[in-house]
Amino acid sequence: MFRSPRLVGTIAIVLGICAFFAGIVVWGIVRYQLSEQHITVSDDAPFLGGRDVKGPFTAFAQAAAINEHALKAGGGKTYAELPQNDPNRATVQTADFLQASLYTSVVAFGVAFLISVLGVIFFLFGLSFHELDRRTRRAEATADATEPAPAEPATGGEAAPGDTVPAPST
Repeated sequence: MFRSPRLVGTIAIVLGICAFFAGIVVWGIVRYQLSEQHITVSDDAPFLGGRDVKGPFTAFAQAAAINEHALKAGGGKTYAELPQNDPNRATVQTADFLQASLYTSVVAFGVAFLISVLGVIFFLFGLSFHELDRRTRRAEATADATEPAPAEPATGGEAAPGDTVPAPST
């Protein structure tokens, strides 16, 4: 008999393991790439000042610090608000690019974490489907073992034990 819960469970387990490790690998790659840039969180950052940028929280803190520096350099105006001939426009533009890059790494960390968590969930679903299949097989085997075999009528006109004999008609 075809066992679709078992097949679905096996697929979910394999996908879960792959997703879990893919998330860990992506996290490691993003962390490595950020650490290779040798960025230090600005001392005037809202939090984690002075630390190396290697994770989502330090990247977020540095992006927030860059935003404050860009606003200060632009006189409180964003890049889009500055006039074309403003001498600080290039500085604010560079700050915006750096900030966007750091926010992109924060998103990459989040996606990597999400993929790993989904991998664990898929793995657990797969185990659940395997358990469902195992219990179904056991229940079917128990039902088959306790089901009485159909009685065959005795030959020669005699009733076998357990057969019902129709009453004679009058």
